[in-house]
Amino acid sequence: MTMAQALHSAGSHLRAAGIADAEIEAELLLRHAAELTREQLFARLQEPLPRSTQREYESMLLRRLAHEPIAYITGRCEFYELELECTPAALIPRPETELMVELTLEWARGPFDAAQGKQGPRAMRVVDVGTGNGAIAVAIAVSAPLARFVAIDLSREALALARRNAEKHGVADRIDFVRGSLLSILRARVDVIVANLPYVPTRLYRKLPLELLDHEPEAALHAGACGTRVIAALIGQAATLLRPGGLLLAEHQWNQGRRLREAARAAFPRARIATKRDLSGKERVLVLENT
Repeated sequence: MTMAQALHSAGSHLRAAGIADAEIEAELLLRHAAELTREQLFARLQEPLPRSTQREYESMLLRRLAHEPIAYITGRCEFYELELECTPAALIPRPETELMVELTLEWARGPFDAAQGKQGPRAMRVVDVGTGNGAIAVAIAVSAPLARFVAIDLSREALALARRNAEKHGVADRIDFVRGSLLSILRARVDVIVANLPYVPTRLYRKLPLELLDHEPEAALHAGACGTRVIAALIGQAATLLRPGGLLLAEHQWNQGRRLREAARAAFPRARIATKRDLSGKERVLVLENT
C-alpha cells in the first residue's frame, strides 16, 4: 500500500463515519504516524507505507472512528499560533477562546505614550481561572514579558499539563500553578482575571457531539441547569479581588450575555461592562473594566 492509497482509504472510512473534513483529518493522522511535514508527505505519496507506520496509522484511525478528538490522538493542538500538548486531562482549547488573549493584550498595551511614541505592554498580575492545559496563560505570557500569572484549576492532571506547556514555551518561571476553586486561594488584588469556565447547561450537554460528550472532561463543560452558575460565582468573588482599573474576561455561551452582564452589574455597580462577539458574530466574552 502506498501512502496515497492509505490516505484515500482512510478518508473514505472517516467520511462514512460522518466525520467532517475527513480528507484533512486523514492527512493529519498520517503525517503524525509517519512523522512527516506536509511537504514531505506529498513528495512521498507514491512510496510504500512502512509496515510499522501502517500499524500506527490504523490504530489512530480506529480511535478517530470512535470519535476521539484528533488533538487527543496526536497529543497536540494549536492555539494563538502556539503548539500545545493536549491530553484528556483538559478541554481542547477552541479558536474562539483566542479572543480573550487578544483582549488582554490590547488592555495590557495601555494608552498611547506620546513621549515614547509607542504603546508598550505593562507589568500586570494575571489570574487564569480554569486554566486547563494552560493555553490562555501561556499565550498571554509569551506576548507580555512583564506579566506574572496565577493559573488555577481543580485538576492536578490539568495543572501538570499546563506546566509542561509553559515550560515548552519558556514562560513557566512567571506562572504559579495552583490547585483551587475559582478565586478562593487569592489573598491579594490582581490586575486581570481571565476565565474559561464550564458554561454548557444540562439540556444542551446531553446533546453534544460524541467527541465532546464521550472524551472531553465533563467538569470543564457541564455547568448545571442554566449554565451560568459557575461564572456568576466567579464574578461575585472578583468584586473584592480585582483592583480599580482592572480587567475581567469570562467566556460564555452565545445566549448567556445578558444574564452575565446583570450579574456583573450587581457585583460591580460602577464598572464598564460589555460583551464581545467572536468571529462568527456570536456573543462570546463578558468584558468588565473595574472603575
